[in-house]
Order: sequence, then C-alpha cells, then structure tokens
Amino acid sequence: MAKNSNGSPSAMIVADGLCKFYGQFAAVNNVTFQVPAKQVCAFLGPNGAGKSTTMKLLTGYLAPTRGSISIAGFDMETDRIAASERIGYLPENGPLYNEMTPSGALAYLARARGLSATLRRDRMDYVASQCNLEEVWHKPISKLSRGFRQRVGMAQALLHDPAVLILDEPTSGLDPNQLVGIRQLIRDLGKSKTILLSTHVLQEVEILCSRVLLIDQGRLVFDGAIEELGGRDSIETKFHHLTGFTARSQH
Repeated sequence: MAKNSNGSPSAMIVADGLCKFYGQFAAVNNVTFQVPAKQVCAFLGPNGAGKSTTMKLLTGYLAPTRGSISIAGFDMETDRIAASERIGYLPENGPLYNEMTPSGALAYLARARGLSATLRRDRMDYVASQCNLEEVWHKPISKLSRGFRQRVGMAQALLHDPAVLILDEPTSGLDPNQLVGIRQLIRDLGKSKTILLSTHVLQEVEILCSRVLLIDQGRLVFDGAIEELGGRDSIETKFHHLTGFTARSQH
C-alpha cells in the first residue's frame, strides 16, 4: 500500500472488490472504496442494502467471498490481529455483558486487549467521561436504558484508542441531550481518527461528515463529497433517486 511521507498508510480503510454471497444472493457486490486518515465518512443506504454486512466484513467479523480489506495498512486476511487492534467497532444493537456493570465490563475488555494497569485506568477514566457513564458506572448493564447501553457500546469501541472507528447507528436510542454529546464526541474524534459512520439520520451526515458512500442492493452507487449532495432536502432527494425509491414505491 502507498505510504505518506511519515510512513503511515495513505488510506486507513481500503475495500477492494468486496463481495459477500449467501448462495446466489449478493449481500455485498464488488464494493470498492478508500477512506483516508482523519476523515469522517458517512455510509448510507436503505434497510437491507448491505451496510451492516459491509461493516462486519471490514472488521473481520465476516469473511468476504471475494475481495480484500486493509485497515491502517494491515491486510485483514493475512494480518487480522494487527488490523483488528486498530479498529473500534460499534455494531447496531451490539451484545453487552448484561450481568456486569460498565466498570466491570470495560475493565474485563481492557484486560482482554492487553492494556497495562496504568493505561487501563487512564482509558477507563477517559471513556467514562467522554461517554457520560459516571452516574451508571456501577449499575448492572441489564438495568440501563437503551441510551446508556448505547453509550457503553461506544465506550468499548473507544477503550483501546483505535485509529479507525466503524460505527453502525451510534446515536440510535439516544435522547436529544445525549445526541448532542455523542455527535460532539464524534466530531472531536474525527480530528485524529478515521471514522466510517452508518446512520439513517441525514442531519447527522450534514453535521459530522465530509464524504458520503451510498450503497444500494449490495452495490456502491455514490462516492463523493457531502457538497455534491447539496443541503438536507437535496441529500434526501438524491438518496431517493440513487436507491430507486420512486420506481420501487410505484410497484
């Protein structure tokens, strides 16, 4: 892979000819894109378009049928551990350790990732503050609201200070006050990290993202700057047009 002058990869996320088939069904079909360092990139598409499947492929959770993936210069097939170490992943409705507290679960995950005791304390303090978890820090996760559970998921994605964040509906279930906090956190993280953000909220795309990838029926149908889509009404219109919404709604 090409490198910048400082030796770092010129693209932090690379998907090349990515395919995932289930029998004859193509969940992801020949998807190719690159995301450079310090870019917040929206990953859009209607339900069932292949967004979550693509994200699972990028994180190594699923293996592609064809194609290749690299994260921060590490090939996901041949150097999966190194690639995975550089990813923070927040899946949609991701599983949590319900019997644990946020403090206990994050301590366990930090140990599993090999963080030293000092670094573990520092990172847990950081994510507790950034994700506003202090008031539920010692409360069982099973007793938490959907919004707090989502914030625990965000905390685990940030815990090991990854270079790349892959976030699938990170603001799902948050109240308006929580939305402001998480959006600001994503904006701040985008100054130093590469972020691929899946969302159905077009306002978030305008607020947070400089680039848009749009997938429909497993294929990438748009890759460009947010300015190419115009304002919010234009983004919605373009979204409908590129995903064939008008034609499908007539059948």
